[in-house]
Amino acid sequence: MKFTQIPTDTFSELQLNAGILLTTFDPTSPTVSSANILGATTGGVSFTDAIEYQDFGEDIDNCPRNTKELKKVTGRTVTMSGTLVTADTAVAKKLVALADVASTKITPRDTVKSADFSDIWWVGDYSDVNEDSGTGGSATTAGFMAIKLINALNTGGFSLQSSDRGKGNFAFSFTGHYSINDISVVPYELYVKAGTAPTT
Repeated sequence: MKFTQIPTDTFSELQLNAGILLTTFDPTSPTVSSANILGATTGGVSFTDAIEYQDFGEDIDNCPRNTKELKKVTGRTVTMSGTLVTADTAVAKKLVALADVASTKITPRDTVKSADFSDIWWVGDYSDVNEDSGTGGSATTAGFMAIKLINALNTGGFSLQSSDRGKGNFAFSFTGHYSINDISVVPYELYVKAGTAPTT
């Protein structure tokens, strides 16, 4: 048996391209409106769910380290980060995070309001079938991978880096937040949907 192999379904399980940031997305009816695109990015988008664990057996005599029954989650930091190269007033407000908007003026503030939090989606191509061929029961349906960051707030602070003969870069680091209304809800959801080809 030769072990230098790859799975035969590798190409059908690849996430492709940089994906897009959206203000809203419905994974049960996956369409994209240009009005929902947050902005253009450069360098892709990075998502991380950093889980913090505590080993409750670490100080118990005769208990091995990392006993699965005594491992508990003590916290999670869920972030989506990257760099935008476009920003209108609405996007700039999201980047400043804590701010009020009046026409073209964005005024930062030091108080956190519930309205400062909003969901953000990242959606990217997935599988070897990633283009729609139209509507109908026998049509090709594009595959996608999507992440919904819940109660997102840009915790990285507002950042602008301009460049000579280049584009301005707006770095962001959105953090998902729990809600006191239901602290059992982890602040993100992940969707993986393979594309489906027409049936013959």
